[in-house]
Amino acid sequence: MDSPRLHTDLNGFFIEDLSVGMTAVFAKTITEADIVMFSGVTGDMNPVHVNEEFAADTMFKGRIAHGMLTASLISTVLGMKMPGPGCIYLSQDLKFLAPVRAGDTVTAKAVILDIIPEKKRIICKTTASVGDKLVCDGEAKMMVRSRQEEEAAKAASA
Repeated sequence: MDSPRLHTDLNGFFIEDLSVGMTAVFAKTITEADIVMFSGVTGDMNPVHVNEEFAADTMFKGRIAHGMLTASLISTVLGMKMPGPGCIYLSQDLKFLAPVRAGDTVTAKAVILDIIPEKKRIICKTTASVGDKLVCDGEAKMMVRSRQEEEAAKAASA
C-alpha cells in the first residue's frame, strides 16, 4: 500500500501555516471561449450571455459573462493557492456588483479574516475586480487540513 501523501506535496497550506491577513490572488482574462464553455458545462444559455442581439437591448448593452464564471475564479484562488489543494469549500456568500465581458481581466482575491483552529476552519473575504472596479464581493468558509493529522496518518501507515 502506498503511504498517504502529505498536503505539502501538493503545495497547499495546513491550518497551522495560516494566519489572519494572508492573501492570495489569481487573475485571468475572460474569453469568448470561456463564456461558451461555461454555458455548455452548466446549461445556462441565458441570452444575455450567448445572444448579442438580445443582450444589446438589455441594461448591459451587450453580452456579459456569467456571474458564476467570475465567482469560479474565487474558487481557483482558494482551491489552488490558499489554502490550496485539499481544502474543502463549506460556504460562499456573493454579491455581484458589475458585469464582466469577454476581454476583461478578472483578478480574484482571498484574504483570511479569521481562523478557527479547533474546527480546522478559516473565513476569507473574497473579491473579484476588473481593474480598479469591484465586480464581485463576498465571504467564504473553508475547511483546511491539519499537519498534525496528516503526519499521524503517515506514521500510522508506515
